[in-house]
Amino acid sequence: MTTLLRTIRSFPPSAQLLMVNQFAINLAFYMLMPYLAAHLSGELGLAAWAVGLVLGVRNLSQQGMFLIGGTLADRFGYKVPIMAGCLLRTGGFALLGWVDALPALVIASAATGFAGALFNPAVRAYLAAETGERRVEGFAAFNVCYQGGMLLGPLVGLALLAVDFRLVCTVAAAVFAVLTALQWRALPQRRGDDADAGGAPKGVLRQWRQVAANRPFLLFSLAMIGSYVLTFQVYLALPLAADSALGSAGTKATSGLFVISAAVAVCGQLRLTGWARKRWSPQGALVRGLALMGAAFLPLAVAGDAAVAVLAALVAAVVLLAAAGAVVYPFEMETVVSLSGNRLVATHYGLYNTVSGLGITLGNLATGALWDWAARHHALWLTWAALTATGLGCAAAVAALARTGRLGAPEPRPVPA
Repeated sequence: MTTLLRTIRSFPPSAQLLMVNQFAINLAFYMLMPYLAAHLSGELGLAAWAVGLVLGVRNLSQQGMFLIGGTLADRFGYKVPIMAGCLLRTGGFALLGWVDALPALVIASAATGFAGALFNPAVRAYLAAETGERRVEGFAAFNVCYQGGMLLGPLVGLALLAVDFRLVCTVAAAVFAVLTALQWRALPQRRGDDADAGGAPKGVLRQWRQVAANRPFLLFSLAMIGSYVLTFQVYLALPLAADSALGSAGTKATSGLFVISAAVAVCGQLRLTGWARKRWSPQGALVRGLALMGAAFLPLAVAGDAAVAVLAALVAAVVLLAAAGAVVYPFEMETVVSLSGNRLVATHYGLYNTVSGLGITLGNLATGALWDWAARHHALWLTWAALTATGLGCAAAVAALARTGRLGAPEPRPVPA
C-alpha cells in the first residue's frame, strides 16, 4: 500500500484525481450492479426476459457508444465528457432504485451505460496525456485503483443491501454526484495534443476516417479481441464450471474467485509491471502476457471431475488470468496511444473499446455454444482447450505485428491547413 501511494503521489495532481476517480467509479458501480438482477426479479417480480432486457440495454448502450464518447472527448476536451458521464450515472443509479416500471428501468439502464461510454475513453486519454513518458507506470497504478473498486464495491453493497436496495442505489448515486462536483472544481480542462495544435479534423466523419485509416491500430485491435474474451470468462465459463462441479456451493465459490482475481491485481500489479519492464520490451510483455492468459485454462483441462480438483484448478486459473491481465493491461494501453501517434487518442480508445465489446459478445456466444456441446458429450476439456488456443492465437498475432514493425509509433503526418 505504501508503494502504491508513493507511486500515485509521484504523478501530477490531475492524474492522481483520475486514479481516485476511477476507484470511486468502480466502488459505486460494483456496490450496485451485482445485486441488480436479484432486485429486478425478486422485489419487482419482473420476468426473466425483462431482467435480461434491462441488463442488456446497459451493456449495449455502453459498448455501442464508446466511439461516440471518444469522439466527443477529442472534440470538446476531456473534462466535459468525464463530468457528463458521472452526472448521467448519478441520475441513472438513482432511478434504478426508485422506479419499478419497465420503461423507466430501461431508460435508467441505458443512461448508466451511456455514462460509461462518455467517461471511459476520456479518462484514459486524459491519463495518457498527463503521465507522458511514464504512461506504462501510470496505467499500472490506474489499474490498481480500478481493481480496488471492484474488490470493495460488492462488499459495501452487501452491507447496504441488508438495509434496503434503495439505499444501495442512493449511496451509489451520491458517490457519482460527489465525483461530478469534485471534477468540476478540481480537474483542469485538458485537450489532446492534436487539438492544442489546432490540428483536429474538421467534422466527425473526417475524425472517424482518420482513425479508420490507421491500419496498424485496427490490426492490433482485432488481435487483442481474444484477450477480452478470455478475461470475461470469470463471468461465464468459470462460474459454469464451479456450478457443474460444486453444485449449490458453486455460487459461493464464484464469489471467492472474483475476490481472488481483484486481490491479485491490487497486490501484484505494480510489481508485475516493474518486473516485466526490466526484462521485456512492451511488445514482448504483451506476447508473454497473452500466452499466459491462454495457459491459465490448462489446469481446468486436466482437472477431471473431482470437486476438489476442479476447485483447485479454478483458483489456479483465476490467479494466472489475473496476473497475466496485470502484465498485459498497461502495455496494451500504452500501445494504443503509441499507434495513435498522440492524435485523437480518445477516439482511438473509443473504437478500441467498441471492437473489444463486440468481440466479447461474439466470443461469449461461441464459448457458451461450445460449453453446451461439450457438456452433452462429456468433453468439457474441449472448452478449456479452445480458450487456451485463443490466448496463444492472440499472442501469435501480436508477435507477428511486432515482427513486421506495425506496433511502433507512426511517422508524423502533415496536416492540411
